[in-house]
Amino acid sequence: MSVIAVVGPSGAGKDTLMQRAATEPGVALIRRVITRPAEAGGEDFEGVSEAGFQRMSDAGQFALDWRAHGLRYGIPHLPQDDRLWLVNLSRGVLAQAAAVWPGLRVIHVGADPQTRAARLAARGRETASDIAARIAREAAFCPGALNVTYVDNSGDLARAAAAFIAALNERAVP
Repeated sequence: MSVIAVVGPSGAGKDTLMQRAATEPGVALIRRVITRPAEAGGEDFEGVSEAGFQRMSDAGQFALDWRAHGLRYGIPHLPQDDRLWLVNLSRGVLAQAAAVWPGLRVIHVGADPQTRAARLAARGRETASDIAARIAREAAFCPGALNVTYVDNSGDLARAAAAFIAALNERAVP
């Protein structure tokens, strides 16, 4: 089993690139559990209540869980198989994820602020002022010793998807 964490700011296009990559042989997506209503749209996720999430956590159903943006996120345990698993993670939990999945690689997807703002507005989940605040608070990314590949998804989607898929095929640096 091999796991690649896909990280980057909201609106960078992580889920779009992950969906494209999932059409490649042997690549699978990890479906997150989030305390957000399922009808909120966006990525394919399991929406649960706070109480439901806590029950799942108490039952040991998550390999990894965290809080971000007022929500809780959980990653279920993965099957031990030969697939390459892609997981959309918050940058702040990468150290924990590396402890859970030794050999973790990271793809950081980025996009320019104008592109991100337009994508966030198209989702319809936040007000214009919320989007502006989200863009303004872009967190610095310090990957430490993790093996990170950067992909810019500001322009042509086909080019970004090709770069993303090429990054999946890179060998981890020993």
